[in-house]
Amino acid sequence: MGPPRYFLLLVSSATLAGCIPASTAPAPRPVPPQSTGYPAAPDYERQSVDVVGGDAHPTWTLKSVATDARQVSASSYTVRPGDTLRSIGEMSGAGSEAIAMENDLAAPYTLRAGQQLRIPAGLYHRVGAGETGIGIARAYAVDWGEVITINALSEPYILRVGQRLRLPAHARPQHPASIDVASRAAAFKLDIDDIATGSQPALAASSAPAAASAAPRRPVTTAIATPAAFTGRFVWPLSGKVIGRFGPLAPGKVNDGINIAAPKGTPIHATANGIVAYAGDQIAVYGGLILIDHGSGWVSAYGHAGQIDVRRGQAVKAGDVIGLSGATGQVQTPQLHFQLRKNRTPVDPLKQLPAR
Repeated sequence: MGPPRYFLLLVSSATLAGCIPASTAPAPRPVPPQSTGYPAAPDYERQSVDVVGGDAHPTWTLKSVATDARQVSASSYTVRPGDTLRSIGEMSGAGSEAIAMENDLAAPYTLRAGQQLRIPAGLYHRVGAGETGIGIARAYAVDWGEVITINALSEPYILRVGQRLRLPAHARPQHPASIDVASRAAAFKLDIDDIATGSQPALAASSAPAAASAAPRRPVTTAIATPAAFTGRFVWPLSGKVIGRFGPLAPGKVNDGINIAAPKGTPIHATANGIVAYAGDQIAVYGGLILIDHGSGWVSAYGHAGQIDVRRGQAVKAGDVIGLSGATGQVQTPQLHFQLRKNRTPVDPLKQLPAR
């Protein structure tokens, strides 16, 4: 009897994980105060989003993750001619990223015959075709941000088929027999960082991410190439009074962006050139949500949209209309929740946008 397969709704969006980590691992993601777009009661009625650019849920598909993680014991390995970190990972069952970190190896990860490598102990999941980072995290009931940290994953966060991800020690496979589909969907809570870093489907080693298109004819369900670098400047996504500022709101709550009042149906503009990484309404607090990857670690987010006019994989220019404002998600009045993130960290948009 094979390993259990954990079925859940996954996003097919945004950015991904390199094969070998950078020489410096990203700082662990601390447990933050509760993040919210704007103060709102949790039981506000959720309003629907009119998706003009494609399917009602264009970036979500039913995927499965085989929870077949392997426990690897600590050991040592003597490098032989022709060995690579990846081949050593295949032999040992450990991830090449984890081996590089354990031995303080830096790019280009040149090995020499006779070199002694420490193989780190741990629980390792072998990435399957089409699996996403957030799907893997949910299948083992762990935080995707923690998986990023312990594997030193970095932009563009594209996983490869066969890659071995080290899981936190508390990881536990979630057996599908004990949870019905409805309860899994209700419990599948994501945040913007999860989607921006862990929602791209894994690629085969010989495959390349799909190129962005100015007007995709159908939803893009494969990994998408991210912009090479940020170009230009940020522009305001719409005019209006700022009714919620960046930073602490109340004890234990923080606003990761700004909120701008806008009459329902006001055009929302892309703040800079980029590629649509996500367009949908599966994060309840934000309602209609669009994420744009601008390259160089910059991502912008647009929440509470009443209409979405773009789809995942679409190339946009600064000022392009990407949707219309609304009051979807957990807000009472029409407004736009706008975020800018740099290397996974929210930054104050007012410090990046032109003065007005």
